[in-house]
Amino acid sequence: MTEQHEAPGGVSGRALQKDIPQATVARLATYLRVLAMLADDGVLIVSSEELAVAAGVNSAKLRKDLSFLGPNGVRGVGYDVAKLRTRIEDVLGLSGGHRVVLVGVGNLGRALVGYGGFRRRGFSVVGLFDADPDVVGRSVAGLTVRDVAGLAAGVAELEPTIAVIAVPDDAAQDVCDQLVAAGLQSILSFSACGLIAPPAVEVRRVDLAVEMQMLSFERTRNAEPEPLPEVAHAGSGRIARRVPTPHSPAGHPALTHSTTSHSATEPSSKGSVVTP
Repeated sequence: MTEQHEAPGGVSGRALQKDIPQATVARLATYLRVLAMLADDGVLIVSSEELAVAAGVNSAKLRKDLSFLGPNGVRGVGYDVAKLRTRIEDVLGLSGGHRVVLVGVGNLGRALVGYGGFRRRGFSVVGLFDADPDVVGRSVAGLTVRDVAGLAAGVAELEPTIAVIAVPDDAAQDVCDQLVAAGLQSILSFSACGLIAPPAVEVRRVDLAVEMQMLSFERTRNAEPEPLPEVAHAGSGRIARRVPTPHSPAGHPALTHSTTSHSATEPSSKGSVVTP
Protein backbone atom coordinates (compact mmCIF):
# COMPACT_ATOMS: atom_id res chain seq x y z
CA MET A 1 0.00 0.00 0.00
CA THR A 2 1.51 3.32 -1.04
CA GLU A 3 -0.89 5.74 0.60
CA GLN A 4 0.60 8.93 1.93
CA HIS A 5 -0.45 11.69 4.29
CA GLU A 6 0.97 14.41 2.11
CA ALA A 7 -0.06 15.35 -1.39
CA PRO A 8 2.48 15.46 -4.22
CA GLY A 9 5.11 18.11 -3.62
CA GLY A 10 4.77 17.92 0.16
CA VAL A 11 1.51 19.86 0.30
CA SER A 12 -0.23 19.31 3.62
CA GLY A 13 -3.89 18.42 4.10
CA ARG A 14 -4.57 21.93 5.36
CA ALA A 15 -3.20 23.48 2.18
CA LEU A 16 -5.44 21.22 0.10
CA GLN A 17 -8.61 22.40 1.82
CA LYS A 18 -8.92 25.54 -0.31
CA ASP A 19 -9.06 23.49 -3.51
CA ILE A 20 -11.75 21.00 -2.48
CA PRO A 21 -15.33 21.75 -3.67
CA GLN A 22 -18.02 21.99 -1.01
CA ALA A 23 -19.95 19.04 -2.47
CA THR A 24 -16.82 16.90 -2.22
CA VAL A 25 -16.33 17.94 1.40
CA ALA A 26 -19.83 16.69 2.22
CA ARG A 27 -19.08 13.34 0.57
CA LEU A 28 -15.72 13.08 2.35
CA ALA A 29 -17.62 13.25 5.62
CA THR A 30 -19.77 10.36 4.41
CA TYR A 31 -16.71 8.33 3.41
CA LEU A 32 -15.25 8.98 6.84
CA ARG A 33 -18.36 7.62 8.52
CA VAL A 34 -18.24 4.47 6.37
CA LEU A 35 -14.52 3.99 7.02
CA ALA A 36 -15.11 4.26 10.77
CA MET A 37 -17.73 1.51 10.52
CA LEU A 38 -15.38 -0.67 8.48
CA ALA A 39 -12.61 -0.14 11.03
CA ASP A 40 -14.98 -1.14 13.84
CA ASP A 41 -15.71 -4.35 11.91
CA GLY A 42 -12.00 -5.11 11.56
CA VAL A 43 -11.81 -4.44 7.82
CA LEU A 44 -8.26 -3.49 6.77
CA ILE A 45 -8.56 -3.00 2.99
CA VAL A 46 -11.55 -1.74 0.98
CA SER A 47 -11.91 -1.40 -2.78
CA SER A 48 -13.24 1.76 -4.40
CA GLU A 49 -16.32 -0.15 -5.55
CA GLU A 50 -17.08 -1.40 -2.04
CA LEU A 51 -16.55 2.01 -0.47
CA ALA A 52 -18.65 3.70 -3.16
CA VAL A 53 -21.58 1.32 -2.68
CA ALA A 54 -21.48 1.76 1.10
CA ALA A 55 -21.39 5.56 0.69
CA GLY A 56 -24.16 5.65 -1.91
CA VAL A 57 -22.11 7.10 -4.79
CA ASN A 58 -20.63 5.68 -7.98
CA SER A 59 -17.00 4.56 -7.93
CA ALA A 60 -15.91 7.15 -10.50
CA LYS A 61 -17.15 10.01 -8.31
CA LEU A 62 -15.52 8.48 -5.26
CA ARG A 63 -12.15 8.20 -7.00
CA LYS A 64 -12.43 11.80 -8.19
CA ASP A 65 -13.26 12.98 -4.65
CA LEU A 66 -10.31 11.09 -3.17
CA SER A 67 -7.97 12.44 -5.85
CA PHE A 68 -8.13 15.79 -4.03
CA LEU A 69 -6.32 14.12 -1.13
CA GLY A 70 -3.28 13.01 -3.11
CA PRO A 71 -2.12 9.37 -3.46
CA ASN A 72 -4.32 7.11 -1.35
CA GLY A 73 -4.62 3.62 -2.81
CA VAL A 74 -3.06 0.98 -5.00
CA ARG A 75 -4.70 -0.10 -8.25
CA GLY A 76 -5.98 -3.65 -7.97
CA VAL A 77 -5.53 -3.67 -4.19
CA GLY A 78 -7.70 -0.94 -2.72
CA TYR A 79 -7.48 1.54 0.13
CA ASP A 80 -5.95 1.02 3.53
CA VAL A 81 -8.94 1.78 5.77
CA ALA A 82 -6.97 3.20 8.70
CA LYS A 83 -4.70 5.38 6.56
CA LEU A 84 -7.50 6.74 4.37
CA ARG A 85 -9.54 7.49 7.49
CA THR A 86 -6.65 9.42 9.00
CA ARG A 87 -6.09 11.25 5.72
CA ILE A 88 -9.70 12.42 5.51
CA GLU A 89 -9.69 13.42 9.17
CA ASP A 90 -6.61 15.53 8.50
CA VAL A 91 -8.21 17.30 5.53
CA LEU A 92 -11.47 17.87 7.41
CA GLY A 93 -9.56 19.35 10.31
CA LEU A 94 -10.52 16.60 12.73
CA SER A 95 -7.07 15.34 13.67
CA GLY A 96 -6.92 17.35 16.89
CA GLY A 97 -10.62 16.94 17.71
CA HIS A 98 -13.02 19.77 18.58
CA ARG A 99 -14.38 21.18 21.82
CA VAL A 100 -18.06 22.08 21.57
CA VAL A 101 -20.32 24.27 23.69
CA LEU A 102 -24.10 23.98 23.45
CA VAL A 103 -26.46 26.88 24.17
CA GLY A 104 -30.03 25.76 24.83
CA VAL A 105 -30.59 22.62 26.91
CA GLY A 106 -34.21 21.94 26.07
CA ASN A 107 -35.51 18.74 24.52
CA LEU A 108 -33.39 19.14 21.38
CA GLY A 109 -30.31 20.20 23.31
CA ARG A 110 -30.48 17.24 25.66
CA ALA A 111 -30.91 14.88 22.72
CA LEU A 112 -27.81 16.34 21.06
CA VAL A 113 -25.73 16.07 24.21
CA GLY A 114 -26.83 12.48 24.71
CA TYR A 115 -25.78 11.40 21.22
CA GLY A 116 -22.62 9.35 21.57
CA GLY A 117 -21.67 9.60 17.91
CA PHE A 118 -20.24 13.10 18.32
CA ARG A 119 -17.44 11.99 20.61
CA ARG A 120 -16.62 9.01 18.39
CA ARG A 121 -16.16 11.42 15.49
CA GLY A 122 -13.94 13.83 17.37
CA PHE A 123 -16.45 16.30 18.84
CA SER A 124 -16.47 16.60 22.62
CA VAL A 125 -19.21 18.67 24.29
CA VAL A 126 -17.43 20.58 27.04
CA GLY A 127 -20.02 23.14 28.13
CA LEU A 128 -23.79 23.61 28.39
CA PHE A 129 -25.60 26.93 28.75
CA ASP A 130 -29.24 27.87 29.26
CA ALA A 131 -31.34 30.83 30.45
CA ASP A 132 -34.03 28.84 32.29
CA PRO A 133 -33.50 29.01 36.08
CA ASP A 134 -35.06 25.55 36.40
CA VAL A 135 -32.42 24.12 34.07
CA VAL A 136 -29.33 26.03 35.20
CA GLY A 137 -27.37 24.03 37.75
CA ARG A 138 -28.71 20.66 36.64
CA SER A 139 -26.43 17.87 35.47
CA VAL A 140 -26.96 16.70 31.88
CA ALA A 141 -24.75 13.97 30.41
CA GLY A 142 -22.22 14.57 33.15
CA LEU A 143 -22.02 18.35 32.60
CA THR A 144 -23.49 21.06 34.82
CA VAL A 145 -25.68 23.50 32.90
CA ARG A 146 -24.33 27.05 33.23
CA ASP A 147 -26.24 30.33 33.13
CA VAL A 148 -26.11 31.86 29.65
CA ALA A 149 -25.42 35.20 31.35
CA GLY A 150 -21.89 33.89 31.89
CA LEU A 151 -21.46 32.73 28.28
CA ALA A 152 -18.49 35.00 27.49
CA ALA A 153 -16.60 33.93 30.61
CA GLY A 154 -17.47 30.29 29.97
CA VAL A 155 -16.15 30.42 26.41
CA ALA A 156 -12.91 31.98 27.63
CA GLU A 157 -12.55 29.22 30.21
CA LEU A 158 -13.55 26.23 28.09
CA GLU A 159 -11.85 27.36 24.84
CA PRO A 160 -14.31 25.68 22.46
CA THR A 161 -13.79 25.61 18.70
CA ILE A 162 -17.46 25.10 17.79
CA ALA A 163 -20.71 26.35 19.29
CA VAL A 164 -24.17 24.84 18.80
CA ILE A 165 -27.31 26.98 19.14
CA ALA A 166 -30.49 25.13 20.12
CA VAL A 167 -32.57 27.97 21.56
CA PRO A 168 -35.98 29.37 20.48
CA ASP A 169 -35.89 31.39 17.27
CA ASP A 170 -36.44 34.74 18.98
CA ALA A 171 -33.29 34.25 21.10
CA ALA A 172 -31.01 32.77 18.43
CA GLN A 173 -29.58 36.02 17.03
CA ASP A 174 -28.71 37.36 20.49
CA VAL A 175 -26.93 34.12 21.37
CA CYS A 176 -25.10 34.21 18.05
CA ASP A 177 -23.96 37.79 18.74
CA GLN A 178 -22.65 36.77 22.17
CA LEU A 179 -20.75 33.81 20.74
CA VAL A 180 -19.18 35.95 18.02
CA ALA A 181 -18.20 38.57 20.60
CA ALA A 182 -16.62 35.79 22.67
CA GLY A 183 -14.45 34.78 19.71
CA LEU A 184 -16.29 31.76 18.24
CA GLN A 185 -15.85 31.45 14.48
CA SER A 186 -17.74 28.19 13.86
CA ILE A 187 -21.42 28.06 14.78
CA LEU A 188 -24.07 25.43 14.09
CA SER A 189 -27.64 26.66 14.51
CA PHE A 190 -30.84 24.67 14.78
CA SER A 191 -32.92 27.84 14.59
CA ALA A 192 -35.29 28.19 11.66
CA CYS A 193 -34.29 31.84 11.15
CA GLY A 194 -31.15 32.91 9.36
CA LEU A 195 -28.45 34.39 11.57
CA ILE A 196 -26.36 37.44 10.77
CA ALA A 197 -22.65 37.12 11.48
CA PRO A 198 -19.40 38.67 10.23
CA PRO A 199 -17.86 37.17 7.07
CA ALA A 200 -15.08 35.57 9.11
CA VAL A 201 -17.63 33.52 11.09
CA GLU A 202 -18.95 30.32 9.53
CA VAL A 203 -22.60 29.73 10.44
CA ARG A 204 -24.34 26.57 9.31
CA ARG A 205 -28.05 26.12 9.81
CA VAL A 206 -29.93 22.84 10.26
CA ASP A 207 -33.67 23.22 9.69
CA LEU A 208 -35.36 19.87 10.27
CA ALA A 209 -38.68 21.14 8.88
CA VAL A 210 -37.00 22.07 5.59
CA GLU A 211 -35.45 18.60 5.36
CA MET A 212 -38.88 17.01 5.84
CA GLN A 213 -40.36 19.36 3.23
CA MET A 214 -37.71 18.16 0.79
CA LEU A 215 -38.66 14.57 1.58
CA SER A 216 -42.30 15.47 0.97
CA PHE A 217 -41.39 16.96 -2.39
CA GLU A 218 -39.40 13.91 -3.46
CA ARG A 219 -42.20 11.60 -2.35
CA THR A 220 -44.75 13.58 -4.35
CA ARG A 221 -42.51 13.80 -7.41
CA ASN A 222 -41.81 10.09 -7.43
CA ALA A 223 -45.42 9.06 -6.86
CA GLU A 224 -47.26 7.40 -9.74
CA PRO A 225 -49.86 9.78 -11.29
CA GLU A 226 -53.46 8.74 -10.74
CA PRO A 227 -55.11 7.53 -13.96
CA LEU A 228 -57.96 9.59 -15.35
CA PRO A 229 -61.44 7.98 -15.09
CA GLU A 230 -62.37 5.98 -18.19
CA VAL A 231 -65.83 5.71 -19.75
CA ALA A 232 -67.11 3.75 -22.72
CA HIS A 233 -67.68 5.91 -25.81
CA ALA A 234 -71.16 5.19 -27.12
CA GLY A 235 -71.25 3.47 -30.48
CA SER A 236 -67.51 3.42 -31.09
CA GLY A 237 -66.27 0.60 -28.89
CA ARG A 238 -63.40 2.87 -27.86
CA ILE A 239 -62.47 4.17 -24.41
CA ALA A 240 -62.65 7.90 -23.70
CA ARG A 241 -61.08 9.76 -20.79
CA ARG A 242 -62.86 12.52 -18.93
CA VAL A 243 -60.62 15.57 -18.81
CA PRO A 244 -61.71 19.15 -18.09
CA THR A 245 -61.27 21.72 -20.86
CA PRO A 246 -61.38 25.52 -20.69
CA HIS A 247 -64.59 25.51 -22.79
CA SER A 248 -66.51 23.09 -20.60
CA PRO A 249 -69.09 24.52 -18.18
CA ALA A 250 -68.28 23.97 -14.51
CA GLY A 251 -69.21 20.49 -13.43
CA HIS A 252 -69.55 19.24 -17.03
CA PRO A 253 -66.18 17.91 -18.20
CA ALA A 254 -65.82 17.18 -21.88
CA LEU A 255 -65.00 13.77 -23.30
CA THR A 256 -61.66 13.31 -25.01
CA HIS A 257 -60.97 10.13 -26.98
CA SER A 258 -58.05 7.94 -25.98
CA THR A 259 -56.52 8.54 -29.41
CA THR A 260 -55.59 12.05 -28.24
CA SER A 261 -51.95 12.24 -27.17
CA HIS A 262 -51.29 13.06 -23.53
CA SER A 263 -47.53 13.33 -23.86
CA ALA A 264 -47.66 17.13 -23.83
CA THR A 265 -48.99 17.11 -20.28
CA GLU A 266 -46.65 14.50 -18.87
CA PRO A 267 -43.18 15.44 -17.60
CA SER A 268 -40.45 13.71 -19.57
CA SER A 269 -38.02 13.65 -16.66
CA LYS A 270 -37.80 14.37 -12.94
CA GLY A 271 -38.26 17.98 -12.00
CA SER A 272 -39.56 19.12 -15.40
CA VAL A 273 -42.08 21.94 -15.37
CA VAL A 274 -45.15 21.53 -17.53
CA THR A 275 -47.23 24.43 -18.77
CA PRO A 276 -50.87 23.50 -19.40
